[in-house]
Amino acid sequence: MNFVDTHCHLYLEGFQDDLEDVLGRAAAAHVRDIFLPAIDWPSLQQMDALMRVASQLYVGSQRDVNSHAHVESEVDPESEAHDESQPYTESQAQSPIRFWKMAGVHPCDITGRREGLRDTLLAYGAMDDIVGIGETGLDYYWSKDHVSAQKESLAIHLEVAKEVGKPVVLHNRDSTEDLLAIVRGHQDGRLTGVWHCFNGTVEQGREAIELGLHLGIGGVVTFKNGGVAEVVEQLPLEHMILETDAPYLTPTPHRGTRNEPSYIPLIAQKLADVMRVGLDEIASVTTHNAYALFGIDERVSG
Repeated sequence: MNFVDTHCHLYLEGFQDDLEDVLGRAAAAHVRDIFLPAIDWPSLQQMDALMRVASQLYVGSQRDVNSHAHVESEVDPESEAHDESQPYTESQAQSPIRFWKMAGVHPCDITGRREGLRDTLLAYGAMDDIVGIGETGLDYYWSKDHVSAQKESLAIHLEVAKEVGKPVVLHNRDSTEDLLAIVRGHQDGRLTGVWHCFNGTVEQGREAIELGLHLGIGGVVTFKNGGVAEVVEQLPLEHMILETDAPYLTPTPHRGTRNEPSYIPLIAQKLADVMRVGLDEIASVTTHNAYALFGIDERVSG
C-alpha cells in the first residue's frame, strides 16, 4: 500500500535542516510520490536542489548499508557526481520517493507586473520534467488590491495548461465563485486540474468535477470544525487526490506544528472513515487518480 502527496512545498527553507529525517519518515509511511508545486520561478531551482540532495542522501545510505553488509558496491563513486548547473530530472532520482515538478506563480506573488509571464510559463511548462502548471488561482483573503492581476494570471495559466496538455493546480481562498467562473470560461474540453485544498460546498464540489477538476483532500478534512469532512462524504472518491500542502495545514493531531509528507496516512485514514471504506482502498483509488491526472503511468512506462 503506497500513498501520493500531490501538493508539497518540500523545497522550502524550513525543511533544509532535517530533510533526511523528513524523507525517512515519508518513506516509512509508504509515501511513494511527492508533487512539488511552484510558487514563483526560483522554486524550480529549489526543486532541483532538493532532488539532488535527496538522491545524494539515498546513495549515501545505500553505501552505508553495503559497507555494513560487507557487500562490494557496483556504483562508481565518480558516477555519482552531478553538475549542479543542470536541471535535475526524475529519471536521475535514486530515492525510493519520486519527485514531480510543476511550474507556475502563486496568486499571492502576483502584483501589478506580469510582463513575460505567459512566455516564461510556456517555456517551463513545455519541459519534459514538468508535470503540472501551478500553483495558480485566486486569493482574496490577504488582500484584494491585485484581484484583476490575479485573474489575468489565472487565465494565462489556464491557457498555457491547455497548450502544453498538463493539469493546472488551483489555489482558492475566499474566491470560489470567481475561480469557478473563470475555469468555466476557459474549459473547452482540454482543461484538467485540481482544486487544491478543497474547502467548498457540495454544490461547488460537484461543479468543479463537472468542469474537469479533481478535488485535493488535505489536512483540513481532519479539523473538527472545518466542515470539509461533511462535504467530502457526499462527493465521489473517484475524483479525489491526497495532499499535505506541507509545511502548511497540518492535520490533526499535529496541528500547530510543521506539516510534512509522512502525515498523508492521517489524511487518508480520515477520508477512509468519512467514506466508510478501508484505508487500502483510499490509497489505491487516490493513487490511481493522481497518476491518471498527471500522466505518471505513461511517464514511468515510457
